Amino acid sequence: EEKGSVTVQELTEYFKASESTIRRDLNILDKKGALIKVFGGAVQNDRKLNTKEEKVSLRMELHQAEKQRIGCYAASLVRPEDFIYLDAGTTTGAMIPYLTEHSASFVTNAVSHALQLAENGFRVILIGGEVKSSTEAIVGNEAYVALQKYHFTKGFFGTNGISRRSGFTTPDINEAMIKECAMKHSHMPYVLCDHSKFHQTTPVCFGEFTSAQVLTDRLPEESYQGTSNLIIV
Repeated sequence: EEKGSVTVQELTEYFKASESTIRRDLNILDKKGALIKVFGGAVQNDRKLNTKEEKVSLRMELHQAEKQRIGCYAASLVRPEDFIYLDAGTTTGAMIPYLTEHSASFVTNAVSHALQLAENGFRVILIGGEVKSSTEAIVGNEAYVALQKYHFTKGFFGTNGISRRSGFTTPDINEAMIKECAMKHSHMPYVLCDHSKFHQTTPVCFGEFTSAQVLTDRLPEESYQGTSNLIIV
C-alpha cells in the first residue's frame, strides 16, 4: 500500500525468507484478492476503493522531489502563445515556478495557482464558481458552463488515482466534472502524477487511461513498460 508495488527480491530481503516461500505467499494473497501477482513481484489491487481525500496542506508534504521533477518537465512543454488549462492540485502547482514562456495564457480553477501565476507576471483567467475548501478548487455548474466556451492547446491535470482499468479518478463528482470538461476541450491533455497514484482508484472517473499523456517519475511496475502514453521524467 505504501509503494503500490513490490518485487520478490525486496520481500525476501525484508522478511529474510526464501524466494519459494515468498512466491507461494504471493499466490495465496493473489487468490484472496489482496494483491495482484505479476512477473517478479506484486502490485496493489486497484479494486480497493479509496474514498479519502487529503487536504492540500497535507498533500503538499508528500513526494515533494518527484512532484518538482514532474512539474519542471511539464513546464518545459509550454510553448509561445499556448492557451493552457492548469488544473487544481499540488503536482500541477509544482509547474508554476518553472514556467518561463510569458506569451502563454492560462485558465485555471485553482485560486492559489491563479495568484501565483499573476504574481509571476502571467496572463491568467480564474473561472468562477463554488470554492471547494479541501482542494482549493473552483467547481460547480458556473465553472462547468464557463469551461465549455474554451479550447486549450494543452491541459495539465492532477489525479487522485490512476490505473488501466479505472482510468483517472478523483473522489468528488463536482471536481470530476470540471476535470472531464477541461480535458475534452484540451488539444493535448497531460496528467501529472507521481508513482504512488498508480493502482489507486477513487470513486469518480474523469478520463480513460489512454485519453491523456501521463507524466510520472518512474514506472509503477514492469507491465507498464512500453506503454505509449506514459512519459517517465
